[in-house]
Amino acid sequence: MSYSLSLYLVDPSTVRSAVGSGDDKLRRMIGGRFKSRMAHDDQWFASEIAEGAPTRYEALRAVIAGGPFEEPSAFQYTYAYQMVCEFHGRFLDNSSFSPFRGSWLEEVEKGMAALGMTAVELTDFSYGSPPSPLPRPVEVPGYGEWSAADCAEALRQWRASTPEQRDRLDDEVLRAVESVVGWLEAAEAKEGAGVVGFFF
Repeated sequence: MSYSLSLYLVDPSTVRSAVGSGDDKLRRMIGGRFKSRMAHDDQWFASEIAEGAPTRYEALRAVIAGGPFEEPSAFQYTYAYQMVCEFHGRFLDNSSFSPFRGSWLEEVEKGMAALGMTAVELTDFSYGSPPSPLPRPVEVPGYGEWSAADCAEALRQWRASTPEQRDRLDDEVLRAVESVVGWLEAAEAKEGAGVVGFFF
């Protein structure tokens, strides 16, 4: 089975603050921007919707309103929250992490740890939960976030590593680590920005 990460450069506090904000203007803007995608997603999840899950727009409405939420439909609210993140943020290159199999995130984390990069963990995106009060999906999508401070510290750790340490890594792992470094550098360049990610 293949997995994927979708990552966004955004201030995590900005997107968290949208949950339960009651901001109808924001809801309408997001709904307008992603109207065609929501229609496509509703077709994809037609059987779940037929069994009582909310449509993607209904899930977005609940996210902005702060509820009510139905636990069995937790996946829909996380997908709706992803639209909030995409609306406010910028998509980051995920080519080293889409698709991937098995324990790839853990393998890259080991490479990062070998370089002293311990301030952030890729598995945050697979094992984390969306912000409260959104219910946690049973399986996917997973969600996690790295703060601006986390990103800055991880980038400092990368810069402290040596060429010799990097050369000892498997080439594919090193390319993936360098992709992560690209996210960290993007965060460094945008005040207050961190990285939020979704695991599918």
